[in-house]
Amino acid sequence: MSEIPAKATESEDPSDGARGRAAEEAAPADMWQSSPPGSIYDYIRVASFSLSPGGLIEQWSLRAEQLFGVPAGRAVGLDPIEAFVDPDLRSRGQRKMAEILDGREWTGVVPFRMPDGDDGSRGEEGMAEVYVMPTRTAEGDKAAVCIVVDVRTLRSIETDLAASQAIFGQSPFGFLLIDTDLRVRRANMRFASTFGGTPDDHRGKGVHDYLPRAEADRVSATMRRVLETGESIADMHVTGFVPDSDERRHWSINLYRVHSGSGRPIGVAWLGTDITARREAAREAASARRNLALLNEAGARIGNSLDLETTARELLDVVVPGFCDLATVDLYQALLTGDEAPPKLADGSAELRRVAFASAVSDEPFGGAGERVELGAVHRFPFNSPCADALRTARPQRVPAEEGGLVQSTLAVPMVAHDTVVGIVQFARTKGSEPFGDRDRDLAVELAARAAVCIDNARLYRREHERALILQRSLLPPGDPEASGLDIACRYLPGNAATEVGGDWFDVIELPGHRTALVVGDVMGRGLRAAVAMGELRTAVRTLALLDLEPAEVLSALDEIARGLGTPGGVQQATRAARQPRDADLSEVYLATCVYAVYDSVTRRCTFANAGHLPPVLVEPGEPALMLDVPPGMPLGVGGEPFEEVEVDLPEGALLALYTDGLVESRDHPLDEGLQAFVQALTDPSRPLEDVCDHVLNSLDTRHGEDDIALLMARVQGLPAESVGDWTLPREPRSVGRAREYARAQLLSWDLEPLVDTTELLVSELVTNALRYGEGEIRLRLLLDRTLVCEVWDAGLVQPRRRRARDTDEGGRGLQLVGLLSAAWGSRRTPRGKTVWFELPLPGADSPLTDPAEALLSLF
Repeated sequence: MSEIPAKATESEDPSDGARGRAAEEAAPADMWQSSPPGSIYDYIRVASFSLSPGGLIEQWSLRAEQLFGVPAGRAVGLDPIEAFVDPDLRSRGQRKMAEILDGREWTGVVPFRMPDGDDGSRGEEGMAEVYVMPTRTAEGDKAAVCIVVDVRTLRSIETDLAASQAIFGQSPFGFLLIDTDLRVRRANMRFASTFGGTPDDHRGKGVHDYLPRAEADRVSATMRRVLETGESIADMHVTGFVPDSDERRHWSINLYRVHSGSGRPIGVAWLGTDITARREAAREAASARRNLALLNEAGARIGNSLDLETTARELLDVVVPGFCDLATVDLYQALLTGDEAPPKLADGSAELRRVAFASAVSDEPFGGAGERVELGAVHRFPFNSPCADALRTARPQRVPAEEGGLVQSTLAVPMVAHDTVVGIVQFARTKGSEPFGDRDRDLAVELAARAAVCIDNARLYRREHERALILQRSLLPPGDPEASGLDIACRYLPGNAATEVGGDWFDVIELPGHRTALVVGDVMGRGLRAAVAMGELRTAVRTLALLDLEPAEVLSALDEIARGLGTPGGVQQATRAARQPRDADLSEVYLATCVYAVYDSVTRRCTFANAGHLPPVLVEPGEPALMLDVPPGMPLGVGGEPFEEVEVDLPEGALLALYTDGLVESRDHPLDEGLQAFVQALTDPSRPLEDVCDHVLNSLDTRHGEDDIALLMARVQGLPAESVGDWTLPREPRSVGRAREYARAQLLSWDLEPLVDTTELLVSELVTNALRYGEGEIRLRLLLDRTLVCEVWDAGLVQPRRRRARDTDEGGRGLQLVGLLSAAWGSRRTPRGKTVWFELPLPGADSPLTDPAEALLSLF
């Protein structure tokens, strides 16, 4: 409180003292207490001083010292007009001083100037509002008391109050001034419009009047901490409700401590804004980001396998628990059993199989709102069920929750691919999780559609894979192949469903003269195209083998055929295209590797030719396995390079192995390591061939499934010398009779008397033809194995040709007779001429013998 000079006198009216004593007795005791810090005087600059009857300063308060910057010792005795008023205004000031000392009160604004400093600096100027009250001294002389207020401070306070009122009243945010008892002292209109009433209605209320108890306790503790520490709180999120509304609202509040002019804390300022819409927008944005991330994850993880069940499990791995708590996938049973397309029953009650189930809360079977279905079980949905409706309409449906069950929200979403429903997926959320909304439903539809496309692709791939596999198996030798002079064992292992079928093949072809062609090849590429190309090449190999061409000639012809596979015009067009610039050749390229070997059981000699294939492996009795040095040549389909032949004598009991690269090569093992491991696996070739094949496949790390595997093994069991009859005949007519004698004697020694007459007749025909149309000496050879083979050799190059003789012709029926009486016959070229042969079944075989008499009569 401003100081009043002690010498100020009482009023001259005697009644004034009585009134003063009455007022003193009636006034409350606390009115006479000192004003605490924080009063108005802390903000305005108020000073007082007294004037003597002579107009000089008689008393000078401490606040006067602060306001004018002059200490009391210097100020007392000064003329205030001379000391603090500008010289231009002093005459006017003296007149006012005279009026004041004459006993008149006066109030006005007076410009003043501080006294100049001791260093000669000019004192500061200012404006002061002065209130002069006349007084009397003890002697009865007239004097005065002056109260001075700094006008600049008042104007500053007025400006601050106006600004504060504008900010407080016009703020778009809720504004509260809360005292130290955490009670509202003042609220603005924005806050009142939210919580109802006028701003004055909120005076004295606490946060518990606006917020739920737990939230109010939290906010109260925070405000108490702000009052104690002075630390401001920014963007504190508060949740509550507004009157007459059940909608949960969210606010962001800022709290800071408010101080008086003296620096004493007097309360907390609350500045709040409604962030419900912003929070909802942020929630929507977070949900959109989550959904986008889930879709990205689904795109990366679903469909990595071309297996239906695996694809269904990949879908559930993505959605549980990120999207739902439980999920199941049911696919049409017909789809899983390989039908062309899923059933299109109008009622949606076709058989389905549960192929996948995932749960983040329980391992129990999940049936939605119906019967529990075990994983792998085949079931149907009732006609009136939401799942059947979803399958029927191809639209998602909400499944009602069971009373007292774990699940509170379920979506049944059909899996639609290319306008075809392939199954249904159920997403479920348990109690405590947020129920599915419209945005969740759209996301579920998108996830199910992506998985459905991958499942349909897997179905189409499996169908193509199965067809290619069926085609490939149909083109391979049926059962266990048999060959003269060889014990055969073979294995073919296709790639798994995750890899397309390859073009690996093998074949065992019986040739005339108890010879055998062994073939192993591999068409480069995969899928149905490779399987078809393999079938065409295998057919071509068998055709060329029956022409009894040399191995190198077979591969050369096969190379031409392979070059023509991708050309519409065939081999000739491919040959012409090979002479044209490659830039104009847009045809498909078919490449294959192949090894072709011809084994003669009589001589135990094997002739090899290789077209870019892996080398054969030979294991001789008592010797380690070795890879035969067969020139590899170029793959089939490249063209332009001849193929070389290599002849190898095979000892009795030797083991020969032909194979494809799937046996010895994988991603983790280079080819050299695989070949070395294969050679080391053939350590005991004396075991049965079937056991040897199994041992090789079990010993090698074949990584089966990456590529097809073809393995062909043959153990040499040549014809014994007593099963071969070989004679050389001179070119003379008597050789015909001598040939019949040789044949009869040999057959009788073999206990084949039922074949004597037929053999004599046919040998006579062939030797006669050799004498009439051939050249050089004649060679007769009889071979006994599973059948009887007779061969007649000569040096002539002209191949015999069968023709139908007319009834009037005397000759021309010899080859017809050979064809009628034998099981098979033919001719082949040799390095020194040709060989004409025929084959007869042994007595007791499935093919009955033809009566020579009936055969002769049938010619006429």
